[in-house]
Amino acid sequence: MFTGLSAFPLTPLVKGEIDDNAFVALIEALAAAEVNSIGALGSTGSYAYLTREQRFAATRLAVSAAAGVPVMTSIGSVNAEEIVRLAEDAQKAGVSGLLLAPLCYQKLTAEEVFRLYERVCGEISVPLCIYDNPATSGFEFNDELLVALSFLPNMGSIKLGDLPADPAGAAARVAALKSQVAKGVTIGISGDAQSAKGLLAGCEVWYSVLGGLFPDYCLRLTQAALRGDVEETRRLNGALEPLWEFFRRYGSLRVIATVAELRGRVAAPCLPFPLQTLAGAERDALQEEAERVL
Repeated sequence: MFTGLSAFPLTPLVKGEIDDNAFVALIEALAAAEVNSIGALGSTGSYAYLTREQRFAATRLAVSAAAGVPVMTSIGSVNAEEIVRLAEDAQKAGVSGLLLAPLCYQKLTAEEVFRLYERVCGEISVPLCIYDNPATSGFEFNDELLVALSFLPNMGSIKLGDLPADPAGAAARVAALKSQVAKGVTIGISGDAQSAKGLLAGCEVWYSVLGGLFPDYCLRLTQAALRGDVEETRRLNGALEPLWEFFRRYGSLRVIATVAELRGRVAAPCLPFPLQTLAGAERDALQEEAERVL
């Protein structure tokens, strides 16, 4: 499940409660598009804002609606005991994989992060994906730690949050990681604006925010990159550059939630309070760009 396009949908909310019908419709659309996997309750799915009960309910809905497409769900929390409980819940709900970012309030050391993943990997029966996202977790992995973690049992993939800006540097880092990590552990890219660069640099999976709403387009881009069609990959990605600029400016969650509201895929407002989607001139400009491209 840790190759190709892993699509991360929103978890639409209405007054703080999950909009089951809208959520299921998003998942069903991803399954119909035949994405390689579905990342329910990722950062795009607002997992950190949901209760344990909500996360369990949403995961069960996602697995059912996915119709056999592998579902991965986040088990992130600042509390290690809660992480273990969330992992148990997710496996009970039928997930094919788990996603874990080392969330922290007190800044974690590399040893503490290793021990966290070591414990979790020893208590699960499905593969785990490491999520390197320092902007939200407060912890930044180095490659030495990622390589060491890859040899833990039940490790499936590494979701990179950043790559060097230049293509050569990106390719060098991905190649170095792939040559050192444990056999069978894939290297993936997140941060949609750098997805094409990451895939062309050798990443095996795109963990995609945009793919959670527009899977067909993102599948085309992913497949072009994975078959080495540089020209087509750059053409498809270039058309998305105005959207990537919105992502950089406002964050991918606010942008994709705004587009989902504009397209009528979710009710407005759909984000957990106090987060807000774009408004005014920014919303109008985003609508114009999204309609032009997608």
